[in-house]
Amino acid sequence: MRLTAIIAGMTAGLLYAGTVLGQKAKPKPVHKEGNSFSLYGSEIFTGTGKATERKHIREGNTLYNSEKFTEAEIAYRKSVDVNPRSVEGAYDLGNALYRQQKYPEAAEQYQLVTGQSERLLSENRTANATRLAQVYHNLGNIGMQSKEYAKSVEAYKQSLRLNPKDDETRYNLALAQKLLDDQQQQEQDQQQNQDQQEQQEQEQNREDQQQQQQQDQEQKTQEQPQPDEQMSQDNAQQLLDAFLQDEKDTQEKVKKAQAKQQERRRTDKQW
Repeated sequence: MRLTAIIAGMTAGLLYAGTVLGQKAKPKPVHKEGNSFSLYGSEIFTGTGKATERKHIREGNTLYNSEKFTEAEIAYRKSVDVNPRSVEGAYDLGNALYRQQKYPEAAEQYQLVTGQSERLLSENRTANATRLAQVYHNLGNIGMQSKEYAKSVEAYKQSLRLNPKDDETRYNLALAQKLLDDQQQQEQDQQQNQDQQEQQEQEQNREDQQQQQQQDQEQKTQEQPQPDEQMSQDNAQQLLDAFLQDEKDTQEKVKKAQAKQQERRRTDKQW
């Protein structure tokens, strides 16, 4: 399936590598007997423990191939209980968990395998590189499920470094990169919108503060006596005082004139 067709089908359900996310997305590969990692002289777990580990793995493989993934998980867990460093047990357990859509738990098991990449490649690069590429492919698929596209891109790239001929992984990488670009653009747009909203809120707060300050100033101005009104009151008082003083002076003049007339009359009588 070409990438353009895959992207076109995203509105109906996210397609990648011929599978539908959220449905029966198969890890690559579905476990088959003989698809285990190749380990030679550096395998330190031997004897009875190794035989018990292999017994549980065979039981798990039988159940897995019958699509009894929950029962297979139990058998594989028994194998890693016997040998916690079992690469094959972790790989098979990861596949069983993946098929049950227990993606975070599956990722933990796959990461246990990739954590031993150096040792596995030194043991048998040809065989183990293919197995590791499949593990990284599944890790990429898990990242797609959780929309952690950056992790998916890196996992698919690592898978292709180990197996450059895998076109399925190459298509998945192209889609994951497209989704990552879209996600980053969306996050950038959201951040810009948030910044603009915060800036608008700050500007509105400043305008509100300025308006409140203006209202407070106007109220204070209204409460204070106006200079023209104060001057008018002063002038009115001065005019009143002047009028009263003039009235007083006039009355004194009248009294003095009356006193002079009375004095004149007394003088005339004496003559």
